[in-house]
Amino acid sequence: MRYQVLGTTSALHDDGTPVALGGARLRALLAVLALRPGRTVPVGVLVDEVWDGDPPAYAVGAVQALVGRLRRALGHAAVASADGGYRLCADAEDVDLHRFDRLAGEGARALEEGDAVKAATLLDDALALWQGPVLADLPDRTTETARWDTRRLDARRSRLGAALALGRAEEALPELVALCEEHPLDERLQVLRIRALRDAGRAAQALAAYEAVRRLLADSLGADPGPELRALHGELLSPTQPLPVTRASPRAPAPRSPAGLEHPARSAIEDTAEARTPRPGNLRARLTSFVGRDADIAAIHGDLATARLVTLLGPGGAGKTRLSQEAAERAADSPLPDHPWPDGVWLAELAPVDDPETVPEAVLTALGARETVLRGAGAEEMRAAERYADNALARLTEHCSRRRMLLLLDNCEHVIGAAAELAERLLESCPGLTVLATSREPLGVPGELVRPVDPLPDPMALRLLADRGAAARPGFRIDADPDAAAEICRRLDGLPLAIELAAARLRMLTPRQIADRLDDRFRLLTSGSRTVLPRQQTLRAVVDWSWDLLDDPERAVLRRLSVFAGGCDLPAAEAVCAEPGGGLDVADALGSLIDKSLVTAAPAPDGEMRYRLLETVGEYAAERLGEAAERPAVERRHLVHYRELARTTDPLLRGHGQRAAVDRFQLEYENLRTALRRAVAARDEHEALCLVLCLSWYWQMRDLRTEARHWADAAGGLGPDPFAPPVEPAPPIPERFTDAPPPMSPELLQEARRGAALIRLVFMDYDTDNWSAPEKTERLRGITQAYRPGLPQTCRPPGSLWFFAVVMTGEPGQLKDLLDRTIEACRAFGYEWELAASLQARANVLANRSEWAGDANRDADEALEIFTRLGDLWGAAEALSARGEARERSGAYALAAEDFTAALKYAEQIGAQAQTAVLRSRLAGVLMETGEGERAEALIREVLAEHAGANSEPLAVARMFLALWLGRTGRRQEARAEVELLMVQFESGTLAIFEGMVRGFLGWLDLLDGDYELSLERLRFALAKAQDPLTVMVAPQMSSVHMVTAAWALALGRPERVRDAARIIGASDGLLPPGHFAPRFERENRADAEAAVRAALGDAAYESAYAEGGRLSVEEAAALV
Repeated sequence: MRYQVLGTTSALHDDGTPVALGGARLRALLAVLALRPGRTVPVGVLVDEVWDGDPPAYAVGAVQALVGRLRRALGHAAVASADGGYRLCADAEDVDLHRFDRLAGEGARALEEGDAVKAATLLDDALALWQGPVLADLPDRTTETARWDTRRLDARRSRLGAALALGRAEEALPELVALCEEHPLDERLQVLRIRALRDAGRAAQALAAYEAVRRLLADSLGADPGPELRALHGELLSPTQPLPVTRASPRAPAPRSPAGLEHPARSAIEDTAEARTPRPGNLRARLTSFVGRDADIAAIHGDLATARLVTLLGPGGAGKTRLSQEAAERAADSPLPDHPWPDGVWLAELAPVDDPETVPEAVLTALGARETVLRGAGAEEMRAAERYADNALARLTEHCSRRRMLLLLDNCEHVIGAAAELAERLLESCPGLTVLATSREPLGVPGELVRPVDPLPDPMALRLLADRGAAARPGFRIDADPDAAAEICRRLDGLPLAIELAAARLRMLTPRQIADRLDDRFRLLTSGSRTVLPRQQTLRAVVDWSWDLLDDPERAVLRRLSVFAGGCDLPAAEAVCAEPGGGLDVADALGSLIDKSLVTAAPAPDGEMRYRLLETVGEYAAERLGEAAERPAVERRHLVHYRELARTTDPLLRGHGQRAAVDRFQLEYENLRTALRRAVAARDEHEALCLVLCLSWYWQMRDLRTEARHWADAAGGLGPDPFAPPVEPAPPIPERFTDAPPPMSPELLQEARRGAALIRLVFMDYDTDNWSAPEKTERLRGITQAYRPGLPQTCRPPGSLWFFAVVMTGEPGQLKDLLDRTIEACRAFGYEWELAASLQARANVLANRSEWAGDANRDADEALEIFTRLGDLWGAAEALSARGEARERSGAYALAAEDFTAALKYAEQIGAQAQTAVLRSRLAGVLMETGEGERAEALIREVLAEHAGANSEPLAVARMFLALWLGRTGRRQEARAEVELLMVQFESGTLAIFEGMVRGFLGWLDLLDGDYELSLERLRFALAKAQDPLTVMVAPQMSSVHMVTAAWALALGRPERVRDAARIIGASDGLLPPGHFAPRFERENRADAEAAVRAALGDAAYESAYAEGGRLSVEEAAALV
């Protein structure tokens, strides 16, 4: 499939035939996706761009519906759902816009390299792709249109430049004249037009054209012509002068178009007037382009307007030197009103200076001032020379004191004291001097303004990689493998030097190969320029330079910081980096490392400062830690610190400190995972189990199923299986795992093993864990044999999770008795939070049966009161949800909606996404019953869009509700599509309740479509699944629901068995749980089935057969199907 947005949005099959795309919204959606082929576009962006600031009432649902239409047009595989949005499954080359961009870029580069024939061919191909206005179907296309129209104009300029290079000036003139009329202030076009007139032998017209342009610029902008136009004018006046070389000036910044886009391929010519009268200074021309940093340069210009000493501070390789020179040169080109530097910009490179005492001499040499005063004509200068002959600092002061200049002190960190002393002395004595310094730590001089130079943000880093990569390997483009390019930039921390070293490797490696080798970055990135200082030729040398400047305490702290993951706070740094009794002042060393740009410091969400290492520095420090033979001891201190953090934070998840505890776990999660990994790697069972058990409730609240399952498996694998036969009964264990740090007593250790196994059970993998298999069923029975109600540990997690084994193997009465006795034990032990949790669990069970709904309400009320008093928002949401389900079962839909809405507010406060998804789905189910189906559908589609790609029970609930609503509203094909996703999700058979419901629902859809035999086949399967203990416990009405649908299918598909259909309806009514309140779907289904059977059988015969059915068992009734 190919896509066109350079004109009316369209899609073409591979054979060139168009795809029918009806409707402006559909074309707008395709245009938005085609702008970003292969990348996920968030739903919010789609809403903003397709509806142009006027979104529909239920925007997420509208997007989902529009995507469904697009998939029907293009094929389902053309648009993928991922990460809260949608992705057009296409390469950049499949979209004409991006193909144009590639061809235009290659054509411009060919022209720059002198291959005008190749350039013309490529640019012709690029421009031929335009069939009309770009992105014509986007409601608001102003910004993007301006960008691409500018890009097209660039391509047309380059194409005309190629025509001139090929001697086709006459052919190019008509188009150039027309373009100059459209863009009269575009100096580049005017240069091309005047060149074309000259090359066509019309020198007089060319001079007249120049004069007209000069007047236009003066009248419109109050400006003179730029360097290119002035240089061309000089050529016209001196026709015998050789033509200037048309290549980009290494000194001048790349020109910009009105849209602010840089054009590295533009032909630029040095201002000839400047060449005749050079500015004072010693800045050399740069040999590579300067990428990004416009905001930084603007900030530096502002700093130089307010401070006389500005220090650019950043880690090695951050680009401080290049940034300082670019900022200085641009400022000199357009001097600030209050601080012009008529005596120039002067660079003093201190990196080669080994002896701090020679810093003044080095600066004096850089300024060319060693002999300056001796060449003066007056006697005063001669006397000054004699007076200061042996004092370089005095001579330097004398030189600078009479000048207005900008001095760049580059790389001060290794001579920081001498550089600071020099800067202070010069600034005190030289009122016209401004100093711009670069260093890895501040100079510490009064009046110093420190400007941090951060690593490049992702877009700039990618641009730098693209630029340097194309220089190393012509034709290289980052969009060929955008994921690898992004990984390179991210893992190299956006450090320009590291990115340039990586780009040099593109001569022999692909971006993916480079990214995969960054774990050994110091061996990989060794191909720097031979002409720079040795410390800039390899990545290791860059960091070595900083390491060599540290004292012993700083080195100790830096290498020990490498054991952290995701940063740390000061207490953690002090606990891990200081040896017991060693006397190391960690805070002092840490502050010094921050000053030296080796550690970054930034406030965390809790307001405390957080410290981290760039990945490159971290890898280097880790190597040094290994060399110092300290790794085992430091990693042990890290493990102990974060185990204690988990152990002391876990209890706070159940009270007023819940939100802060969740945030704390989230902030430190990478360190906690690292501690767990090290405990497992060291086969330290006590530590690993302690961490798993202390994190388990956080995993539950955040629905981190994969994490919980993985670590419970890993920790559980360090010891024997606690439920292996013969299963030993668990003794009473009053101690909590958080009461004391490891090691654990033998009894507590065995209970910890059982706890990890229960966590593994509850966080099962729906894709691979088939707990209905015989061996798994036997294990579940072993769990039920190990525990009994009333034990202290079964009142609280993870011991309380054993009731899931009862749910999956037992009877409803057995589960209710278990919960009754657990609640009694909680009251007896005085366990308050555990009592609320048990009441809430019993309310959930009771809510599934209408005859127990009143008891469920009472339990939920008491649980809600306790959770609210304790400050447990998560528990309060669960209690409200349980009460809402009980009210829903009894038909009190308005009250149920109130409970679900209130529960949502609690869940959203603590960021419980899975809990929020379930609650929104439950609320949608209630709204369907109250006549608010459209609102309900929008809610569910929002849930599915926000959790796209996940595979969990909350999404199963949402899909079931959506499929049911789609089927009820006549959209059976869409309903089947949702059901297919459910079938894939639960193909393992672990949750038989969902599989049975799904098959029964498909049978209902088959019935409506007239496929009665397939309907009956599916309903037989659904009836068998409905006898599963879990289904009987959670949804005891399912057998009756499936029987009604089967009776309807029999009446329509097998008229000879219509009497059996009436008997099945009678059986279904008789088998309903006492007090069952049927929702709207069941009522409508029941009425339609009875009407069909009565019509075929007659009223009298129906009543007789119906009465017979009322005496059948569930097995007998199922046999009739």
